[in-house]
Amino acid sequence: MRRPFGWQLPVLLLLLVARAAGAQVPGPTQSSQPPGTPSGASATPANAGETPPAPTTSREQVIVTAPPPPNQGLPVLRPDEFSSCMAPAGMDLENGQAAEFYEQTVICEQQLNYEKHVVVEACINRDGKTALPRVIQACTESLDRRIFEGNARFFLFGNRAAAYLAQGDKQHALDDFNEAVRLAPRTAGVYYNRSVFYTVQSDDDAALKDLDTAIGIDSRFVPALRQRAKIRQARANFSGALADYSEAIRLQPKSAALWSERGYVSLRQKDNEGAVRDEAQAIQLDPKLARAYYLRGVAFGYLGNSANAVSDLQTAVNLDPSLAHYVTIKGKTVSLGLPPL
Repeated sequence: MRRPFGWQLPVLLLLLVARAAGAQVPGPTQSSQPPGTPSGASATPANAGETPPAPTTSREQVIVTAPPPPNQGLPVLRPDEFSSCMAPAGMDLENGQAAEFYEQTVICEQQLNYEKHVVVEACINRDGKTALPRVIQACTESLDRRIFEGNARFFLFGNRAAAYLAQGDKQHALDDFNEAVRLAPRTAGVYYNRSVFYTVQSDDDAALKDLDTAIGIDSRFVPALRQRAKIRQARANFSGALADYSEAIRLQPKSAALWSERGYVSLRQKDNEGAVRDEAQAIQLDPKLARAYYLRGVAFGYLGNSANAVSDLQTAVNLDPSLAHYVTIKGKTVSLGLPPL
């Protein structure tokens, strides 16, 4: 995915810019791909609580960071929690102790609700800072003690599945994702979450099937549209990818990432004018988005606009020196590769 440009002075300027930014620009005998990138990958895709995100350089990758400090222990939810709390031994309800019993049962219920709240919140892991074993334990406790009944339990399975996946326990993750789908077959999010699992396993066919189902249930589900666009782009289905990105942009027009990713697809289609327009919109929305400058610089280069190309590439490398890995200089010729989407 590299094309040579016959630039003269601008090439030397780009080299100086990259070096000034502290980046390592590959020389004539160096590979232009970043460290750890498989051969041929240069031509090819995010809370709290989200996690969302893939197996190859054309997809988002699940990154597991170092675990946070140990959390405090969870409350112990006993199987007989109500009976042991609501019927204290030795209390005589016939001889003036009814008020005391009522007071104790109210306090007991409030305490039980608090303990359940703590456990469920640990399972949900809204801020993404809860240690994975604690998330799994909390979800398991919530399911075993039947804090929620019936189909309402689907989100507990979904959260536990995400924790299993982050830990690398693929089979338990898939089992829980499947159970979440079984319990909530008309909820778009459960199919999207399982599609993330399949994407991580490089099973694009299964991922696309789940994404199609999720979008069929909720046509305004932007994460599913975006992920399907990435898979379609990786499969060279550029018209399908552009359609998905265009719909996602219609729904979320203030997302710089969506504009830039559609510009990337335009570059793959050799629609350089379209790429310039989309990357310009991305830059307007997020002036610090290094990839957008880089991709617009590539498009300007293909259009023969060396001055604007060098200016954008200079800005991109200053914002993100790692982008210099996609620049190869041989004599007076520069070749630019596309970073993974």
